Amino acid sequence: MEIIQADIEALEGIVPLFNAYRVFYGQPNDELGARKFIQERITNKESVIFIAYESDKQPVGFVQVYPVFSSVGMQRAYILNDLFVVPAGRKKGVGRSLVERVYQFCEEMKGRYVTLQTAPDNHTAKALYEGMGMHLDNEYENYIKYF
Repeated sequence: MEIIQADIEALEGIVPLFNAYRVFYGQPNDELGARKFIQERITNKESVIFIAYESDKQPVGFVQVYPVFSSVGMQRAYILNDLFVVPAGRKKGVGRSLVERVYQFCEEMKGRYVTLQTAPDNHTAKALYEGMGMHLDNEYENYIKYF
């Protein structure tokens, strides 16, 4: 398996994965919208995307992080917003390798932390994250308002 940081050249490999990720979360199939969204994130340098490829150069997963800032720490921090592995790539360490690459990137960038949200019933993901040193933050309560 090879993991690369995506640039515009990797767009064709990301779009089907990103679209499948959105469909998994109940969104309509929209490859055109997925292409536009990912292309804008890459072009505008608004996110960092890593793609995992199998030995046959087939993309099998991706992770996308968004930079934010910690005012208290006066450092960058990162939101691990999207992680997806195709069904054929699951239980093979692809997700773990992608998260490890995010950790490495955050350390390289001298980030203060990486944070994420997941559904309470996503036991597989929770086990992965907890097994990789993340913990449920009971210190702060998070609020959200959707528009």
